[in-house]
Amino acid sequence: MGKRITKLLFGTAGIPLSTEKPTTERGIERVRELGLDAMELEFVRSIHIKEEKTPQIRKVAEDNNVLLTCHAPYYINLNASEKAKVEASKERIINSARIAYLCGGWSVVFHAAYYMKMIKEEVYERVKKALQDVVKKLRDENIEIWIRPELTGKPTQFGDVDELIKLAQEVEMVLPCIDFAHLHARYCGAYNSREEWVDLLEKIERELGREALDNMHIHISGINYGEKGERNHLNLEESDLNYVELLRVLKEFKVRGVVISESPNIEGDAILMKRTYEKL
Repeated sequence: MGKRITKLLFGTAGIPLSTEKPTTERGIERVRELGLDAMELEFVRSIHIKEEKTPQIRKVAEDNNVLLTCHAPYYINLNASEKAKVEASKERIINSARIAYLCGGWSVVFHAAYYMKMIKEEVYERVKKALQDVVKKLRDENIEIWIRPELTGKPTQFGDVDELIKLAQEVEMVLPCIDFAHLHARYCGAYNSREEWVDLLEKIERELGREALDNMHIHISGINYGEKGERNHLNLEESDLNYVELLRVLKEFKVRGVVISESPNIEGDAILMKRTYEKL
């Protein structure tokens, strides 16, 4: 799917905070100036990049050798009770994928759904059906980009490890986005040890093949959590996430793809992770 990534790249969730006169193009250039490799286009409030702007963004990304991913809007719920809301959610994913692809993007990530107090298996079927529709539409338009339902930070949100793996097995173009901060928060402080991360990556490889580890879309940040899961993101050094050991496990498994920093100090932690990873 799209470009082949030969190593683990590190980047920011959005335009780096230190970008003067922040535009998407300047953000990409700033990512390169900082020695980073990737930038996630943040469409979280709206898809703010117009189609006529995409060739310019694509050129800047290619010239600077910066990989682009994108985060689709937050207002997505493929399990909404109203059909119109489901259709609007599908359109948001499709439009995000379309614009990201035109920008040269590699992967589009989104929070897929809420359980809405329904049976998990029923929700899974509804999400799967919606994603099959999304993928068919993108295929019809010859848009090739990874579609990434995200591992979510609260037990009320659709998107645990097993659900994401099953979607990737059953729907073309779909692979998970593994958010290690959300994983840690969703299970109230679990998934913070070498053994747990090794088990997770072994499971992904066993169920989805080596291709999944060669094309990983990862989010990492510090996180504050309680018994209901995620509360808010933190900088890595202010959190209990054992990020050094996590990076060590990713290196041992020769994971390829992209790690996006979603910490409040986005580029600070992206640089910290890249330097730490290179030293291991």
